[in-house]
Amino acid sequence: MDVLIDTQSFIWFFENNSRLPASVRLYMEKSKRLVVSIASFWEITIKASLGKLTVPENIAGLMDKALANGFQILPIEREHLIVLSNLDLIHRDPFDRIIIAQSIAEDIPLVSSDDVFKLYPVNYVWE
Repeated sequence: MDVLIDTQSFIWFFENNSRLPASVRLYMEKSKRLVVSIASFWEITIKASLGKLTVPENIAGLMDKALANGFQILPIEREHLIVLSNLDLIHRDPFDRIIIAQSIAEDIPLVSSDDVFKLYPVNYVWE
């Protein structure tokens, strides 16, 4: 089973943060393929440069760490943008919207603590 991890869950996973429920961590660890969107790295880069997020290493190091830990980095593809263009404007965050679109287009479950994700036709995983 594959699973797409949203930005916050990805950060919590690497920080070993207790806000990531043990059941979700186990779900992730049992997954065949862990996927993180390139949009998550874009979001991390922007938030770090604005001082809204502190990351222990530069973005290249974080991406290398993700790959070394078995994550696949999902690029933004044409099909993702087509799905995005048809999404209802429920969620306003552009990074979350593309991650939702990727989950739908790739037909893979999405790990997120954001309840708004449940309002979209995704296989939402939390708890």
